[in-house]
Amino acid sequence: MRQAPLLEASDLTVAFPIEGRERRVVAGVSYSIPAGRTLGVVGESGCGKSMTALALMGLVPAPGRVTGSLRFEGRELVGQDETQWRRLRGASIAMVFQEPMTSLNPVMPIGRQIAEAMVLHQAIDWNAAERKAVELVEAVGIPSPKARAQAFPHQLSGGMRQRAMIAMALACRPALLIADEPTTALDVTIQAQILDLMQDLQAEIGMAIQFISHNLAVISEVSDEIIVMYAGRVVERAKSEELFARPLHPYTRGLIATLPDPTRRVERLPVIAGGVPDPDAALAGCRFADRCPLADAGCRAAEPPLDEIEPGHLAACFKARA
Repeated sequence: MRQAPLLEASDLTVAFPIEGRERRVVAGVSYSIPAGRTLGVVGESGCGKSMTALALMGLVPAPGRVTGSLRFEGRELVGQDETQWRRLRGASIAMVFQEPMTSLNPVMPIGRQIAEAMVLHQAIDWNAAERKAVELVEAVGIPSPKARAQAFPHQLSGGMRQRAMIAMALACRPALLIADEPTTALDVTIQAQILDLMQDLQAEIGMAIQFISHNLAVISEVSDEIIVMYAGRVVERAKSEELFARPLHPYTRGLIATLPDPTRRVERLPVIAGGVPDPDAALAGCRFADRCPLADAGCRAAEPPLDEIEPGHLAACFKARA
């Protein structure tokens, strides 16, 4: 029996008014995540991955507008007021942001920032919360945890700040963790330690994870299902093993082709020529057509829908059935 989703996004759109009209940076995105499972989200910069995550947190900056549906634990999130969002953020839904230096409070010790979430959302006093914060600092691999918990963000390295952000996000044991490039600034040893920590907590409390990354190797390791985003749209969705074994969209194939292969010696890795178009550019057809080696006139005339090509494997490409 299919597991009911913890989070379900349906036709999610994020738009900003620019020069007298609405420009969509996320356009009609739909997916779901069951409890205890990990959804990987991949795509180049500018594809809408992080803006989708901000919509899930109610943090799309003004004057941005979110439409469509976001249901979390059966409850509609689109249209909530700020008071309702504050009850969710950090408690039931938490996020690890890309850039910790702009996400941490520069005038508050790290341990105090981690403890604050527990004091706000759990029946716990400051002393107990700060002791727990030290335990979390140690759990994410920061040496001398008691001393580091008393340090300010500028006194820590970039990797330590990133680990502190992860500790803060995990403090209240959220039902859903949104991890936006959570291991980018970390060396491979600490990266593995953080991924293990997240997966251990996932197994313990049934936490769902939306894991956003450019690193396809990490995505393949941690994800149960993967969505590939391009120019604000989902262009492919499949189970992780299926996506890497049989990618159906040319963009997905291009991303996978750029991965280094230790069994092959090449002078230069393949690249996808060109760049991501404006998500709301006036293009009649497929957004990837100008970069696609398979594109023809039909691809440029109409935008392909996201169709189920094989059981559980969706792709937005007219050539996917070929």
